[in-house]
Parts: sequence; C-alpha cells; structure tokens
Amino acid sequence: MLGFIRMKTKTVIQKTNAARLLDRAGIDYKLVPYEVDEQNLAADHVASQLGEPIEQVFKTLVLHGDKTGHFVCIVAGNREVDLKKAAKASGNKKSELIPMKELFPVTGYIRGGCTALGMKKKLPAYISEEALSFPFIYVSAGQRGLQIKVSPADWIKATDAVPADLCQA
Repeated sequence: MLGFIRMKTKTVIQKTNAARLLDRAGIDYKLVPYEVDEQNLAADHVASQLGEPIEQVFKTLVLHGDKTGHFVCIVAGNREVDLKKAAKASGNKKSELIPMKELFPVTGYIRGGCTALGMKKKLPAYISEEALSFPFIYVSAGQRGLQIKVSPADWIKATDAVPADLCQA
C-alpha cells in the first residue's frame, strides 16, 4: 500500500501595479484573493466571496464629463452612482458612464478589475463619502480575483480621491 503525504501549499499572490504603487507610497494594505465567476462580476458576488458586507466592497466606475473629460467614481457595491451628483462633484454639468468597450483603452483595466490606482493615465477620482465611516474598505487590486483591503483615508491618499456625495438616495 502506498502512503501519500499531504503538503500544504501557500498560494503566492502576484503583486499588481496598484499594489506596487501602494508599497512605494508606504501605505499599509492587504491583498485578498477571491474566486472569480466570469458570469457574475458584480460587487455582491465579490462581497460574498470575501465574506464581507457589500457596503465595504467598493467598485470603481469611469465616467465622462462634458467639461473635464474622464474621471473616476469609487462607490459602495450596493449603491448606484448619481450622474448629476457625480457631474457636480467633478465640475461638470453632465456626466455619463463610459461604454464598456472604452474601459480598457482609457484605463488599461478590464471590467471587474478596474481600480483608481495605476491607470494608463491618472484620472481625477471621487470617492463616496460613505467610505469614511468604515475602518477599511475593499477595492479592486487591478485584476479580477484580487482585492485590496485598505483604510479609506489611505486609499484617498494614494489616489488623490476627493470625498463627495456621489450616490442615489
């Protein structure tokens, strides 16, 4: 009879550009992997995989304003961005979400892996002021299947995000 030895293997997590930028800035964070479901890239699935409340899992949305061009809104996974509030916060009269086909050319990221840090070109960022009520939030690390756990203040520092009222009531 053959004997088998079970060995525990530690998963090595490759650092993303966003993580390297946080390292360079001296910001404390944790990379947290999760199981990706290509059919469900929504924040509620990510929150479920992390075992965290959806209010603490933030999504990064890219918008286009009529005056300033592209900008980023970072909002809780259970909330919807209010386009009028986003426009006002960013100095625009109108704003709209960019079409999905423009996401990669504008940011260098794909849907489900977009983050405000390490984009092709740094875009102005606005974060829902709700984030400030949590000791930590989760944001994409720049690839599907990997989140960054970070304090809201540190994420704001890293991304130069401006806290604002961005969400629908």
